[in-house]
Amino acid sequence: MTAGVSVQGVTRAYGPARALDDVSLDIAAGEFVVLLGPSGCGKTTLLNILGGFAEPDSGRVLIGGRDMAGVGPKDRPTTTVFQDYALFPHMTLAENVGFGLRMRGVAGPARAARAAEMLSLVGLDGRGARKPHELSGGQRQRVALARALAVEPEVLLLDEPLGALDLKLRRAMQDELKAIQRRVGTTFVHVTHDQEEAMAIADRIVVMNAGRIEDVGPPRQVYLSPKSLFSAGFMGEINKISLDGTWRPVPGPGVLCIRPEAFGDQGLDLGAGRVTDAAFFGAHVRVHVAPDAAPEVRLVVHLPQGAMPEPGAAITLRATTWGVLQA
Repeated sequence: MTAGVSVQGVTRAYGPARALDDVSLDIAAGEFVVLLGPSGCGKTTLLNILGGFAEPDSGRVLIGGRDMAGVGPKDRPTTTVFQDYALFPHMTLAENVGFGLRMRGVAGPARAARAAEMLSLVGLDGRGARKPHELSGGQRQRVALARALAVEPEVLLLDEPLGALDLKLRRAMQDELKAIQRRVGTTFVHVTHDQEEAMAIADRIVVMNAGRIEDVGPPRQVYLSPKSLFSAGFMGEINKISLDGTWRPVPGPGVLCIRPEAFGDQGLDLGAGRVTDAAFFGAHVRVHVAPDAAPEVRLVVHLPQGAMPEPGAAITLRATTWGVLQA
């Protein structure tokens, strides 16, 4: 089973600080939504309210059309996967995966069969007799995921579950997490501060800042057509050119936003510039450029791997994609 989620005007304060400020969000059944933002933006508070670990001061949460007011964590159709996995070290993997089922009174044989099924789903087939200390970090994360899915939640909540993994393993687990979600069809709500992770796994990204939602949409839309300057900057590196100054490549008012990789040999003409420094970054060469029309400005430009201009070299600045946002 899977269910949609409706967050309606939710506010939550801790003393004078508002962790959530009139937040509304609808999540479709079977959707993979990522809550993205810096520390303190409210994303974990929202996840805790969805899971029943906190109650809103105002507003309400509906899961599958049912109002969750006063419904505790154990009685909600949700399960949470935490960053630290919270596996029981004295239990086998099968016992860990079957723990929630045992708490629900599921008989031993049925519990063991379900645990084996879930371990197979996450790529740990035949390892049910092992203990958590025998596994790598990525494998322990899979066990935590299997345990959460074993009880067949309608909504799975994930609180930065990949944060403790190294970069290579984290990327591999992103692919696996997305594939598992597609197979089981459960609604996933995933919290992270990692923009690349969000773009790799999400059907939709919800960008949060200071207790509010700044932007919502598919990864491509949020990256290429952000709705706010905060969203534009948080979703990756971006050049911001104020159109209120003396240099106005396009009509103002507002801020002209250009991604470093958007510079090419055609598009919006920003005139010539001079390279101040360049560095090889593997997939591209990262260059700082001072435009001739505004020497005090420093633009970040990504050039192809084979390019390595010397400081002082002339470069023509054209942007294939760009946008103007209001400050």
